[in-house]
Amino acid sequence: MDKRTAEVHRQTKETDVSVQLNLDGDGKYEIDSGVGFLDHMLTHLSKHSKIDLIVKAKGDLEVDAHHTVEDIAICLGECLLEALGDKKGIARYGHSSVPMEDALANVSVDLSGRASCVYNVEYRTDKIGDFDVECLEEMLRSFANNGKFNLHINVPYGTNSHHIAEAIFKGLGKALGTAVGIDGADIPSTKGVL
Repeated sequence: MDKRTAEVHRQTKETDVSVQLNLDGDGKYEIDSGVGFLDHMLTHLSKHSKIDLIVKAKGDLEVDAHHTVEDIAICLGECLLEALGDKKGIARYGHSSVPMEDALANVSVDLSGRASCVYNVEYRTDKIGDFDVECLEEMLRSFANNGKFNLHINVPYGTNSHHIAEAIFKGLGKALGTAVGIDGADIPSTKGVL
């Protein structure tokens, strides 16, 4: 089997982002975005998907974290799409239901080649530490759009914002790890292409 790896570099007037991933890794990570809470979430994504992930970013954090978060998500999506190649043999679908103390996150993924993000999440706070929770939806939507996959996130309950976010990223890791796994020899679509 060909190596399922990718590396993307994105440089703008606002950010300088490099992302590398290996779909056939074992969940090793090196994350340094300059945004502590985001680093924490990306480590969960890597660990629970078993996708090796390296993220290095510098951004205009004197403004806020928005540009950095979004550009990392763009690079993650592009990396995922490139590493999947023709998607031959992948499981394609993944689902996970992850509890995190008071919160429960249900995450479903379809590596369909079509972008869609459904995000049914409510937080009790606007921030987690100094991190704006609205950046999480922006990140996940950008990840799905640039990775060209369906991402459905439903959090039916939860009171602690940190727990809600952590359950989402752990759930995304588990679902994505299943979806990228090798489950056969053919393209998993009646169309013959994804």
